[in-house]
Amino acid sequence: METRTGTAQSAVDGYLTADFPWYGLDEAFTGRRWLQSVGTSGDGTVEYGSTGHGDEPTLKADPADESQRFAVVMTVAQRPRRRTPDGTGLLEATSVSSAAWLAGSGLLACTWPTTMERALRQDWLDQQTATAWELADDLDGSGWAALTLPVDGEPTPFHYRESEYGWVLAGSAAGVHLGAFGRGMSAYGLALAAIPDIRLYDAG
Repeated sequence: METRTGTAQSAVDGYLTADFPWYGLDEAFTGRRWLQSVGTSGDGTVEYGSTGHGDEPTLKADPADESQRFAVVMTVAQRPRRRTPDGTGLLEATSVSSAAWLAGSGLLACTWPTTMERALRQDWLDQQTATAWELADDLDGSGWAALTLPVDGEPTPFHYRESEYGWVLAGSAAGVHLGAFGRGMSAYGLALAAIPDIRLYDAG
């Protein structure tokens, strides 16, 4: 049996401490599966994380280059509005918009235009980030289409949008909100399922 490195084991440990199920592509996907890092609140509670499938996204992806094929599934715990760990403020409830924002920003993080001057990249990122936030906050708007995908075998509605850099979708399952982004793999043929053992994913 292969022994994990300390870094890989630490990444997996973060997923194992979550109090909600993780989702990924179902068993029909036979390619590589890998993990990114989890997101935590101030007291260390795991709030969200992502499972990757296929190639690991790289920065400066060329929109015309379809050789990169990946789908990343974001799982966000369903949380009510609650106090911060130090008791001095309130945290907003999570929602499908939370998953849509995380998925949209995840796609942005790996789609720098290769032809853009370095001095213009921050302006581009700021503009695209603002657009992603506005879209996530208006899931019933014209920027989104409806898409139904199987989740644990049940037809589940999602909000879906495409851009020249890839696609983003967001919806909900039992106890969690789900987001996803990808390129080179069609979202229309995907099916999601709860992951029976997160340790089966490599820690990238």
